[in-house]
Amino acid sequence: MLRIKDDLNSELKQRKDDSLYRARLLTESPNAPEMIIDGERLLAFNSNDYLGLANHPALKKAFIAGAEKWGVGSGSAHLVMGHTAVHHQLEEQLAAFTGRDRALLFSSGYMANLAMVTALTDKNDHVFEDRLNHASLIDAGNLAAARMHRYQHADVASLQRMLNRVESGNKMIVTDGVFSMDGDIAPIKELSDVAQGNEALLAVDDAHGFGVLGESGAGSIEQAGLSSQQVPVLMGTLGKAMGCAGAFIAADEVIIETLIQKARSYIYTTAQPAAIAVATSAALKLLETETWRRDHLASLVQRFKQGASQLGLSLMASPTAIQPLLAGSSKQAIAWAQQLRRQGILVTAIRPPTVPKDTARLRITFSAAHTEEQVDRLLDALSQLNRDEAYA
Repeated sequence: MLRIKDDLNSELKQRKDDSLYRARLLTESPNAPEMIIDGERLLAFNSNDYLGLANHPALKKAFIAGAEKWGVGSGSAHLVMGHTAVHHQLEEQLAAFTGRDRALLFSSGYMANLAMVTALTDKNDHVFEDRLNHASLIDAGNLAAARMHRYQHADVASLQRMLNRVESGNKMIVTDGVFSMDGDIAPIKELSDVAQGNEALLAVDDAHGFGVLGESGAGSIEQAGLSSQQVPVLMGTLGKAMGCAGAFIAADEVIIETLIQKARSYIYTTAQPAAIAVATSAALKLLETETWRRDHLASLVQRFKQGASQLGLSLMASPTAIQPLLAGSSKQAIAWAQQLRRQGILVTAIRPPTVPKDTARLRITFSAAHTEEQVDRLLDALSQLNRDEAYA
């Protein structure tokens, strides 16, 4: 065996020994609260399908109609011939919905974040990121020519101290709107004030807030009551609350045109199928008309938090559909997940490096498709956790 393969094999073994090895689940049914996973019927609390739209009949009908009209593959990149009329229409709808001049579609949130940071800064600039930002934002900061600084989580004073030390170059502040593993919401209003006071460009990755937060579902920026001038760059994903796939960046004319001209993860990739855009337009319509979905989701989260408090469970401070139950060690998180699965409930154990050392947790997520009875079933299962099993 080649030496490099020996090294890789040793690394894989070490991951298993450290309870950090990851394995894929084989899903055998559509995304829903109750699913067939690896041949078992399980009640799932680990999907990001926050509004329960991923298997919605209207979206499936729209997707099928889109495929019938536009075919399956787009054939090329947006800048070659892959940008269809329905892609363009969706961009206009997203721009109007988010209150911005324009929107630009991407094939994934990861690609959108790479574009957002690398294309809007150069080697003389500085990027400031929250330490708990999503991996795609951290990777974008590392790949950018600009110098990256990482401030303490949600700590505006820490950010300001870093800004004070920068004497030249443009400045960009980048944060998650809702932090994907903690479920807490960034102090966007305070970050906006700091950005404006330091002539910095503020960009928010609202992957887990878009569609869920705010009066109309426009996300954490709407919930904070901020305008496009206060938060100039918004990234939102379409594969979570929207139940489809892909992502978008919404901003003004100058920023969107700059992304089109410079963003490598936009220029050099094939456009998503037009049928996805048709389905996403249908999802956006449901987002605007079926406001009960957000209300029901909020009610379920509150019911769970109250029940967890009565059980004395150590939930992390989160007001969103992401409710992490802190385990500490990776071994304990895995043991809890296994206990729940034996009771027919699927929850993901999140471990380093996704989260910091000694903060492994169960990442419990809720959907508007869940019922109160299903939440109560989860609470009953959590009440039976043997919290010492990992050390037995």
